[in-house]
Amino acid sequence: MALTREFKDTLRNRLQREPAFRRALLKEALAAFITGDVDTGKAVLRDYINGTIGFEELSGRTHTPKQSLMRMLGPKGNPQARNLFEVIAQLQQAEGVNFQLREGSGRKVHVGRLGRA
Repeated sequence: MALTREFKDTLRNRLQREPAFRRALLKEALAAFITGDVDTGKAVLRDYINGTIGFEELSGRTHTPKQSLMRMLGPKGNPQARNLFEVIAQLQQAEGVNFQLREGSGRKVHVGRLGRA
């Protein structure tokens, strides 16, 4: 289902004014990828990028054309691990966080914030 413009604007505004929400959304995208829900991970990451640094700045940081990044994270995109990890690394750096994987109780894997990058 496509998001309405009003929802996208609300999301963008919240991402711009609430650092904790930004970190939580980035964490959700990473958790989706780790659990194998690639489509959700791409969609959440796309929303995060649109509401924060934008694809233009991300393009400059990753040295990947903006259109390639948009296609890679689009509904039909199939990003290579190398490209996806570079995007994630740059987003963590821009946000000033460094997420780490750790095994939790019940053999679940948690994405936790290590601290400021």
